[in-house]
Amino acid sequence: MPTDSPPAAPRLQQTNLVEQVADYLTEAIIARHFAPGVRLSEVQLSRDLGVSRAPVREAARLLESRGLLISRPRKGFFVRELNGDDLADVFDLRLCYERHAFELLAVRFDEAAHAQLSQQVETMCELAKGSDDGRKIEADLRFHRLVFDMAGNRRLLKAFDDLSHELRLCMALNERTHAEPGRIAANHWPLIEALASGKAQRCREAVDYHIGVARDYVIQGLGGASGTERPMSGAGATSEEGRC
Repeated sequence: MPTDSPPAAPRLQQTNLVEQVADYLTEAIIARHFAPGVRLSEVQLSRDLGVSRAPVREAARLLESRGLLISRPRKGFFVRELNGDDLADVFDLRLCYERHAFELLAVRFDEAAHAQLSQQVETMCELAKGSDDGRKIEADLRFHRLVFDMAGNRRLLKAFDDLSHELRLCMALNERTHAEPGRIAANHWPLIEALASGKAQRCREAVDYHIGVARDYVIQGLGGASGTERPMSGAGATSEEGRC
């Protein structure tokens, strides 16, 4: 007969431990402490973190499912290396998701949404003055996740959450994230302006420009082929750039 007994406590602790190790590894990869292609040593990591090898292995498998690590038979886990085609695929999918999310939000955009997104950009501008690239990336993703959350489509939000793991790696590879954080943050103001206009076409143009510029910089930085390089002016570049 079924019972109402909760799961055993040790199992909950183990799950939490795996997540903690996964969070640590994610931060280390995004901060480029573990370079692309580097093999992760389960033994060394277990020693450094003061845990057994089991949660380290489970965390590595979790990050493999998220696209941050790859496993090789009898060799272990390695930090994933992304080539131009990989990056193009990620940004192509992101573009599809973001176009739809912005168009959904545009028809229900209100003062509360405007204030919340504006506050997030202000936070990004403030973080741009510091040296923690990981926090800058998380703040950037937080802005876009807010758009998906406000858009009201739960499955679309989940799809973005699933993609965001690979997006973190892509954003870490974008040299402008590290060299021009203030400009990256300020480039989100035109997205808010597009939403405030309530026009689907303007939202689409702003998103295409915003995502396209990021894609081109990342892919060109790796020496890969991409579409025509976009100038830093046009549909998505308004007087709002540089407000940080």
